[in-house]
Amino acid sequence: MASKILYVCQEITPYLPETEGSRLCRALTQAMQEHGNEIRTFMPRYGCINERRHQLHEVIRLSGMNLIIDDNDHQLIIKVASIPAARVQIYFIDNDDYFSRKAMLTDDEGNYFPDNDERAIFFARGVLETVKKLRWTPTVVHCHGWFTAVVPVYLKRVFADDPIFRDVKVVVSLYGDAFPGELNPEFGAKIAGEGVKDKNLAILDTPSYENLCRFVMDYADGVVAASPDVDPKVLDMARASGKPMLEYQSPEAEDFFDNYNRFYEAIQ
Repeated sequence: MASKILYVCQEITPYLPETEGSRLCRALTQAMQEHGNEIRTFMPRYGCINERRHQLHEVIRLSGMNLIIDDNDHQLIIKVASIPAARVQIYFIDNDDYFSRKAMLTDDEGNYFPDNDERAIFFARGVLETVKKLRWTPTVVHCHGWFTAVVPVYLKRVFADDPIFRDVKVVVSLYGDAFPGELNPEFGAKIAGEGVKDKNLAILDTPSYENLCRFVMDYADGVVAASPDVDPKVLDMARASGKPMLEYQSPEAEDFFDNYNRFYEAIQ
């Protein structure tokens, strides 16, 4: 059974340096397409991405919408590029306020940007509004990296009655990508301001990495241990949740991509 899979990724190579997550997102999108699935792939257009080298161009018909985050208007810009070797197209969520800085998530000193919470909210909303404009109905939405953590709650609480997303299943991949400290303390209130009514938002009163993972898992239909370095507490939470889980295996394993394909089919 072929699936329609929406990949929401924090990072993908070759647009960003190679990491465990960026390599996996690059390989997985191609492999699932080659398995006969229909895919769409989104990532943020961080300012450190070389638009000329990677031939990004704006998609005018999808751009121009304004998203309101914490009572402020932010213009949504959609760009697109292709990975020629893979015949995979990548959509980029862009905005001058959030993504013009020449960095991903931290400044030159390695400090996390204080508005990463709003950037994550904008990214999540931008992805889902764009998929609606594309009139494309995914059967599975697979989120990679903590920066995508707002997507599952939107799917289950804000867009739950939308025909595009009504029957979608959400998969969350866990990585060893923990951030130190906490995100902005208003993170939960800002998500609530987007129309999310959910007692679970109280978890984000202390928006640590661990609490963000706990929060997000409540909205997942399946969880993947995508790294051998997942925080042990987070891994224990995932196993205790009772959700279908794909345990970690090396990307070099012969049946690696077949297992992903079977996992998607099993949760639908």
